[in-house]
Amino acid sequence: MAEEEPDYSNLPLTDRAVHKVWKVRKAAYEEAAAEFTKSPDEGAPCFRDWLMDSGLWKKIVLDSNVAAQQEGITALCAFLQYGGVNACLRSRSHTISPLVEKGLSSTRAGTKQKSLEAVLLYIELDTPGPVLDELAPYLSHKMPKIIAATITTFTSIYTAFGARTVDPKPVLKVLPALFGHADKNVRAEATRLAIELYKWLKDAMKPMFFNDLKPVQQKELEEAFEKVKDESPKQERLLRSQQATTGGEVEQGEEEVEAEMDAFDLAEPVDVLSKLPNEFHEMIASTKWKDRKDALESLFALLNVPRIRDGDFNEIIRALAKSMKDANVVVVTVAANCVELLANGLRKAFGRYRSSIMTPILERLKERKSTVVEALAKSLDAIFGATSLTDCLEDILEYMKHKNPNVKLETLRFLIRCLRNTRDFPSKAESKSIAEASGKLLSDTTAPARDGAAEAMGTLMKILGERQMNPFLDGLDEIRRVKIKEFFETAEVKAKEKPKPVAPPPAAKAPPMKKTLGGKLGLKKKAPPSTGAPPPPVEEPQRPMNPPRAIPSKLSAPKAGPGGLKLKKPAGAGGPSALASPKRGAAPGAPSPEEEPPAPKVAFGGRGLASRPLAKEVAPVARVVDSGLSALEKAELEELRAEKDRWARQIQEEKAEKAKLFLEINELQLQNAQLIEDHTRDNLSIRAKEAQLVRARSDAETAEATVHKQQREMERLKRELARAVRPTSPAPTDISEHVYRGDSLNGSYNGGRNDSIGRSTGNRLSFASTFSGEDKENGYDRGPRVSPTLREGTESGRASAAGNRGGADSIESWKRAAEVTSQLKLRIEQMKAKQGLARNQH
Repeated sequence: MAEEEPDYSNLPLTDRAVHKVWKVRKAAYEEAAAEFTKSPDEGAPCFRDWLMDSGLWKKIVLDSNVAAQQEGITALCAFLQYGGVNACLRSRSHTISPLVEKGLSSTRAGTKQKSLEAVLLYIELDTPGPVLDELAPYLSHKMPKIIAATITTFTSIYTAFGARTVDPKPVLKVLPALFGHADKNVRAEATRLAIELYKWLKDAMKPMFFNDLKPVQQKELEEAFEKVKDESPKQERLLRSQQATTGGEVEQGEEEVEAEMDAFDLAEPVDVLSKLPNEFHEMIASTKWKDRKDALESLFALLNVPRIRDGDFNEIIRALAKSMKDANVVVVTVAANCVELLANGLRKAFGRYRSSIMTPILERLKERKSTVVEALAKSLDAIFGATSLTDCLEDILEYMKHKNPNVKLETLRFLIRCLRNTRDFPSKAESKSIAEASGKLLSDTTAPARDGAAEAMGTLMKILGERQMNPFLDGLDEIRRVKIKEFFETAEVKAKEKPKPVAPPPAAKAPPMKKTLGGKLGLKKKAPPSTGAPPPPVEEPQRPMNPPRAIPSKLSAPKAGPGGLKLKKPAGAGGPSALASPKRGAAPGAPSPEEEPPAPKVAFGGRGLASRPLAKEVAPVARVVDSGLSALEKAELEELRAEKDRWARQIQEEKAEKAKLFLEINELQLQNAQLIEDHTRDNLSIRAKEAQLVRARSDAETAEATVHKQQREMERLKRELARAVRPTSPAPTDISEHVYRGDSLNGSYNGGRNDSIGRSTGNRLSFASTFSGEDKENGYDRGPRVSPTLREGTESGRASAAGNRGGADSIESWKRAAEVTSQLKLRIEQMKAKQGLARNQH
């Protein structure tokens, strides 16, 4: 008979949750989940023990039995769902890591789903930041299974809450490493995460990681991005803080954030100034255009980041402004590209440099080369994006009057782009100045300028509306009107007029006041019959009154009409009565009388009104309300306002003049530094040339001495040659003849005709070679002196032997002499050549 299982139901629930028997634990988890579901509110007693010992949840999530673990994570989800924010904050630090290690990577689908739901509940109940901080380290875990599960969790988080609510920066930073992981499952999950982020961020996310991927991965992602490019995801789950607002308000806020989200918001600021090369300012001031171009290209590489940390860029701005006047168009183009990157990287912080760089760019628009003009236009657009239409408008209007047609046309095109992209509604004064400047160009001599002016007015009409533009269209012919209307219909703008604050209804507080004061004033007593007109006011002599500004008014009544204070008439008799506050009437942006809501039945202007007869006070009070200020005060006020405007304009002009003077001072300082540098360079060049000249003179003197020495050597060799030949032997004119004759003689001798040859020879050759010590050093043979003698005689044997030796020695001697002669000739030619070179150097 099987043993019966003991009953553990008497143990406390928290004790059973950590029991050694897995079935007991599983039953405890199920019971706890049921209690949480049935709880009336977040403060129910069933939550108390679990909140006091929140570390129990770590053991529950790490349960060794997979079936019990699944029920435990289900109980955790119920605990979070019904326990609220307190349950989230108490247990979050204990459960996120176990959920990643054992829940999200589980092989059981139910456990994985409940673990993901628990993570999403932790985000929903509080904020995403703490959960992301807990999950981020697992993206670099040593086990690929954990990494893939964590990436899947991030994908689900962004799908549920969106990249607007959950910060995407931590994930974008590690995406390149995930795409480079060795495990294919990790790379596949990283691709899904990138696609989900692209739905929210579009191309703004690419600068954060795209360049670090392999070309194949870039191609695959581009294809995947193209498929979801037109999708507009919506947030599926709201945070508790968002649930407090209505759904419509949340959606509106999401649309506003979406319009502003770009790479700048996602990127971390980069410190560019610390990376600037030390020789940058020296190279940018070089006289060689290649050095200036290289300096700007190195600056371009540093500025090519989504976001730049703010700092002191005055020196760089001055260098870029000077480069706009460079004679080389390549330098101008690179400088314009640098301005574009700097403005895009600094955004609002670039505003203080606008006046220093914008004017040189507008001035350089006279360039005819399209690539240069395009680069300048992009830099101007970036400056506008970092500032506003109000900041740029003054310079734009000034250069629209430029004498150069290209400058005028490109400035007009820049204005059109500003009107299209501005989100700020232009003021009346700005609208008037734009319309007047564009209207003047409608009659320009060039067709592009006329078309641009019509487009500018059409774009402005799209912003303001047709009614507000009608005054500026008066006096134009029908052709120009039609053209402006065409541009108006096709224009796309982003500016929207902000709704003016609506004044609270004046009748909100009037009824109790009216009921109290009506009896005192008796406004409804003796009401005249319905005659269609109010009773005429009774005039009385004027007497001193307090200034209108001192009259307190707590009612938000509309302004009175020209008839002064009007009394309420009986039904069908006339309009309502109203007494407007002077401050109310003078407030800017107040609605016109035609658009005013119905006035209260009774209104009062100030202290003491109830103590005076109504008939005697109607006219004076109406006069005060109607005029507000006396004519003298109005004139004085207008004069003060005009004076204020004049001073403001003068201050602006002085500021502009000051900026221009500072710019000229900086340019003069740069020119001075350039002149000093050029002077130093010239001095160094002169000294180098002098040193070269000294060396050349020394070399010339050395060469001259060498020539003299060689000449002496040549004379000595000539003397030695003369001594080597006997005085009795005639100097041969051609050594080859003697060599030939010697050969013939030798052959004849060998033929046995020595006697006849000896007799037929008319001349007897005698050659004595005498070699000096220098000849020995030059490699010549230093043999014994040979004196061959051909004798005519009767000595047969002795003569024959002597003739044989003499002929051979003579041939050898002439050969040596020929060699010496040829060598002498060669050396003489060499010395002549050196001597001629030395003379040329002199």
